Amino acid sequence: MSPHNASSLKQGLNPYNVLVLCFLGLGSLTYGYTASIIGTTLGQPSFTAYFELDTVSNSTDLIATTNGLFQAGGVIGTLCLPWFADKYGRKWACALSASLAVVSGALMAGSVHIGMFIAFRFVAGASAFMILAAVPILMNELVPGRFRGALVDLHGVLLVLGYVIQGWIGFGFFFWTDGGNKSWRPPLAIQCVWPLLLLIALPWLPESPRWLCMKGRTAEAHQILIRLHSNRNDPGHELAEAEFYQVNKQIAIDRTLGSSWKDMFSKPSYRKRAFLAIGTTGIIQCSGVLVINNYGPTLYRSLGFSPVKQLLYPAAWLVFALGMNVAGMFLVDRFNRPKYMSFGVMGCMATLIIEAALVANFVPSNNNAALQAAVAMFFIYQIFYGACLDGTQFSYLGELFPTHLRAKGVCLGVSMISLMNIIWLQSAPEAFLAIGWRFYLCFIIPGTIGALVMWFVFPDTKGLPLEEVAALFGDADEVAIYQRDIEVDPEHHIVDVRSKTSDEKVNIAHDEERGR
Repeated sequence: MSPHNASSLKQGLNPYNVLVLCFLGLGSLTYGYTASIIGTTLGQPSFTAYFELDTVSNSTDLIATTNGLFQAGGVIGTLCLPWFADKYGRKWACALSASLAVVSGALMAGSVHIGMFIAFRFVAGASAFMILAAVPILMNELVPGRFRGALVDLHGVLLVLGYVIQGWIGFGFFFWTDGGNKSWRPPLAIQCVWPLLLLIALPWLPESPRWLCMKGRTAEAHQILIRLHSNRNDPGHELAEAEFYQVNKQIAIDRTLGSSWKDMFSKPSYRKRAFLAIGTTGIIQCSGVLVINNYGPTLYRSLGFSPVKQLLYPAAWLVFALGMNVAGMFLVDRFNRPKYMSFGVMGCMATLIIEAALVANFVPSNNNAALQAAVAMFFIYQIFYGACLDGTQFSYLGELFPTHLRAKGVCLGVSMISLMNIIWLQSAPEAFLAIGWRFYLCFIIPGTIGALVMWFVFPDTKGLPLEEVAALFGDADEVAIYQRDIEVDPEHHIVDVRSKTSDEKVNIAHDEERGR
């Protein structure tokens, strides 16, 4: 039998790889639950009574601080994570984040003073956004390129599952009247469950083979990558062998390249990737999803719905979001990444335009049809956000950067999420009171501009091996080997590698860019 060209082989989906991602998804679930539990907590009359927030003069400031410090912790914690992820490994970056989530959840649930609660909200924010970044860093480096978008989308699916669980727990505890002034504690304590399960599972989960190669542990990396990316006796095994060969050769180059924050912003191609990462999450946050989620009850109250429906509709909205994220897993790898995300942002903007028009013309009113249409727009909004944006942004962030900068790049993008959250969430309560429906324009205008930039400017990384993405940014000389140039025999041995000159690599990069 003649040798096979590696890029012509079709890779199957390895069940072990999917299982690993599902356990890592406990970290995704941790973020979703931790980030959203404050809505339930602040809505509990027992919380307000226990800390006497209904009598102190600065209660509004204290509540705002619980949200602000959570997001501030997210910015600081996420930007500190790359040092740990690069030094000790991607897996143990997840462990650090999960440990902080357990500690913060336990101490918030046991808080005896509002100052104590606020202090550990900062730690909770750091842990939540650290794990939001740590999980996709590892996922991107574990999955095969052909299924990367779908498999990393699992991060978004389980993240939303965390929101869903929290939403229904919050709805259930609204009716629990036997807990007295401590009924706010159990939902917070449940936050500890998911990171504890992740910590239990982590010793059995594999480390990133790319990080292991960076540390010179090539034999261990080879064993892990082959187990993750192939099933014995199928062509995928040959492709996995070729992939490892490519990864190992590429890491040898990456080790010689600058990997500091200074290098990221001083080298033009790295700087471009950094701005793309910031732009991706910044534009997606302009969709307004956090305001709709965190102030859902407030929005439904402004539409005239009862207190029970103010909690019920957001919980149902999150269940619908979960379904849309699952649907996105089957769609994301079929389309150009930036155009797929741009389409999602534009869809969100279209629904917000209709929402703003309905609110401007029919709220407050007794027009039941208009109020139901306003609710429907929130659900239609989730079709675009859940299917096109929620998980896709994390696979795109991981694809933009080489291994030696991936942790910094992904964390930079995620820190932008928490920074944008500070802006939107702190301004939302006053903005809805002061300018009402016009606040939607603060999302519609920048979101539309961002979607157009994303469509026409952002490069497509779909399906490319992580080791070849550098060529899209003008760094063709930093690509060690193209997968198309590797040939393997039926015994899974590398039998030929065709080398390229620098000019040939540049031409290949241009051809790929035109083809995408």
